Amino acid sequence: MSANDRQTALRLYLAVGCGAAVGSLARFLCGYVIVSLLGLSALLATAFVNVVGSWVIMFFATMTRPDGRLMVGPAGRQLVTGGFCGGLTTFSAMSLDTFILLLGGDLGLATTYLVSVVVLSLASAWLGYAVAIRISR
Repeated sequence: MSANDRQTALRLYLAVGCGAAVGSLARFLCGYVIVSLLGLSALLATAFVNVVGSWVIMFFATMTRPDGRLMVGPAGRQLVTGGFCGGLTTFSAMSLDTFILLLGGDLGLATTYLVSVVVLSLASAWLGYAVAIRISR
């Protein structure tokens, strides 16, 4: 591997790591606000970050694709998509929440929660795409 390739790889690693740190902190703060300050369910905090993250990743990916409006290099794309959105969203917490509900015998709420978060996240991603396409015209 050449020195230039190592520098490029290091730049990508740092971008993902920094983005993930900011995304994870944002997820934590969203949870704090939703649960501690607003007194709402932790399920809503997890759902919120997944739905918002789905919008952000699709909007950004659409805006920065080769024919998109924003010219962003590989490190910038990975900072937002792999780093920030990867740190913000949390499939593992959604899985844990669902299993806790199942283990507690609440099959109805577990099913409703899981299906709702997935459907809302996909709808949010579609909306992010639609908004980005509209802006790019």
